[in-house]
Amino acid sequence: MPEEESGPRIGVYVCHCGSRIAGTLDVQAVAANAARLPHVVVARDHAHICSDRAIRLLRRDIDERGLDHVVVASCSPLLREHPFRPLLDGRTAGPVTLHVVNLRDHDPSRHDGPAAATTRAEALVGAAVRRALGEMPGRARGPIHPGVLVVGAGIAGIEAALTLADSGQHVYLVERLPTIGGHMAAFEKIFPALDCAACILTPKMAAARAHPNITLWTCSDVTTVDREDGAYRVQVTRRPRYVNEERCTGCLECVEACVYADARFPDKFTLGLGMRKPVYMPFPDAVPNVAVIDRETCIAFAPGGCERPCVAACGERGAVDLAQGEEVVTIRVGAVVLATGFRPFDVSRTPFYGYGMYPNVYTSLEVEHMLNGSGPTGGAIGLRDGHAPRSIAIVHCVGSRDITTNRWCSRVCCMSSLKLAHLLRARTGAEIFNFYIDMRTPGPAFEEFYQALLKEGVHFIRGRVAEVTDWALDPSEEGRLVIRVEDTLLATVRRVPVDMVVLSVGLEPTAEADELARLFGIGRSPDGFFLEPHPKLVGKPGGTDGIFVAGCCEGPKDLNDSIAQAGAAAADALAFVEGAGDPPLSAAGKILRGPRDDRA
Repeated sequence: MPEEESGPRIGVYVCHCGSRIAGTLDVQAVAANAARLPHVVVARDHAHICSDRAIRLLRRDIDERGLDHVVVASCSPLLREHPFRPLLDGRTAGPVTLHVVNLRDHDPSRHDGPAAATTRAEALVGAAVRRALGEMPGRARGPIHPGVLVVGAGIAGIEAALTLADSGQHVYLVERLPTIGGHMAAFEKIFPALDCAACILTPKMAAARAHPNITLWTCSDVTTVDREDGAYRVQVTRRPRYVNEERCTGCLECVEACVYADARFPDKFTLGLGMRKPVYMPFPDAVPNVAVIDRETCIAFAPGGCERPCVAACGERGAVDLAQGEEVVTIRVGAVVLATGFRPFDVSRTPFYGYGMYPNVYTSLEVEHMLNGSGPTGGAIGLRDGHAPRSIAIVHCVGSRDITTNRWCSRVCCMSSLKLAHLLRARTGAEIFNFYIDMRTPGPAFEEFYQALLKEGVHFIRGRVAEVTDWALDPSEEGRLVIRVEDTLLATVRRVPVDMVVLSVGLEPTAEADELARLFGIGRSPDGFFLEPHPKLVGKPGGTDGIFVAGCCEGPKDLNDSIAQAGAAAADALAFVEGAGDPPLSAAGKILRGPRDDRA
């Protein structure tokens, strides 16, 4: 091992990581090879380099051997930087840089045999040593720009925005729809306690609108993102809603004055269950509580137009502005929280369940809207012909755990189906059948909720439904929908006639996920959701400092988990902005990461 009298002094430490690394390559050979590299004055291997004993060894080597560069070859730097940060803080003998090499993920599993893995590990460590030679210890990083952008204003985005705003950061909350609240705005109750969804969501929506540290933009999209020194330069395109948000009072006189006397256009918010006029309020408690005009259906924009009674009805307020155009705003922020939510599975991909063919086949989200007291039916549950159903089938895992559609479990479907079973039985008195693959209730009070439904008399049939048909084989099936399913507990094929079918749909990434991943430079999982660097590092996509994720855009999760992750993402974003970047720096040193792909 050459002792250098002058120039950089480098220490190399190779971790066994138990058998995760040592079981796939020759750790001692990697350390011995590093010892022969120029300017390396000490090279060691250790069973667990992140242990307290190893940290003390590194500290002693830094002090006694005068190291100014440390190379640690272990696992993901995003997981293992933290134990080494004290080595860089409070140094008096001179600055030190830390280079972390991800041997566990970038090497062993991708090679045949320990010899090839060892050779690649030696190359990775050698590259880190050469990188250290080109780095000046203690190079300062510029300050991080204040302010945080939150993309998506469902429950996770609102929670993250409020947490950041209450901490003193200015937040830009951007939502592509005319109102905030996301899918939760459609719910009547939240499992397992059956709490009022509006009682949880509505105060948060109002608080986000009124908070002095939150700038709320609806009908808006992020169109460009550029990374500058210590900031993201983001361009937001605000689409016109043709109603001035500052002047509108939410009186709905423009809606009443519309030339269309009756609502005749399918309401997208209620998934087509209700109808609306070209000028409308998304729902009664919408935030902002401002009307919006649909250009595609409003005849004021068609040739010949109309007399524009909505403009006249608004009077001196002048809130209706049919000349409103698109606005492009550029902002600079230090961090970004992505909370873009999910998209429900498109059940047209499973035509054998009869959606769109049989009028009394609904999706679970449509039933959520029907159960809502402010929804299109006022909370009433009925068949298309107006009669009350006597029996209802709830089909689990539609678009989940299926090799022909989506392989992943959507996590919330079982509990959502159980909640719907309870509410539908309470509203209609109907006989309820649940068709499930496996019952998954791994949350607080979830299993108790399931057991309560068993006592209520709800039927549970284990087996994937093969089809929903109206083909009757006996008089009891005439005029009804028939569920064909293999009951795996009874080992027999059953036919269950019902009046109404509810398809419990799975969760998918949004249509915008791919474009947002490209704009912000973050990865996506094989399922298409935003990719976290490691399951223990919730909320932070690998390879892109200052970008954090929250809610279902990172993967299916329930309300409690979404809110918890939103709080964690907000705390991480706050620490990043106020701590001058992540990882935190001291005057004595800095941390340098290796390759961009740091997934563990």
